Amino acid sequence: MRGQEAESCDVLSVGISGSDALPLVTISGQAGSGTSTLVEGLCDAKGWEYLNGGMIFRSEAERRGMKLSAFAELCREDLEVDKRLDEELKRHMLKQDGPQVVESRLAGWWAYQLELPVKRVWLEVSIEERSRRVVQREGGDLEFRKQEILARESEDLHRFQELYQLDPADKTPYTDIVDADELSAEEVLSAVLKIIEEVSD
Repeated sequence: MRGQEAESCDVLSVGISGSDALPLVTISGQAGSGTSTLVEGLCDAKGWEYLNGGMIFRSEAERRGMKLSAFAELCREDLEVDKRLDEELKRHMLKQDGPQVVESRLAGWWAYQLELPVKRVWLEVSIEERSRRVVQREGGDLEFRKQEILARESEDLHRFQELYQLDPADKTPYTDIVDADELSAEEVLSAVLKIIEEVSD
């Protein structure tokens, strides 16, 4: 459930609310698909607040007085800890005064299962393009980064199947799938803003 926090958005501190309705949209995608960049763009464009799985992860690690690496290891060893983090994310999604944007690998699934009347967006990006983006951002060998991403996704899939019997890449819960392989960040943002305007206007 963990994700990367978009730094320049108005960040919603966990436990502090800022809007007057349920989320307008959930954003999900595999590692390197550009979800954090999209969320940042949405927040800047609309003046919205957001919440992602990484924020809850960091908040819980801080509450326990643990380093992130140690807490991540605990989550791998004890799946119930990871499950409780997902339950916390769901709780925030159900708040009437929660964030307008929720981002995590499973946010779309939770909104679907909770029957929330929100747009559930999945960014579809090939492993080749995602690997290229990671190399561009962080450096390293392209093939190494590709295998690194695939290994992470295999580990995540095993965990999600054990916990919830689901595949995060299954498109069942999504109202909208954006094929972002050949789109710039600006083009992805434009496409998702159009999707959201269908329900927010």
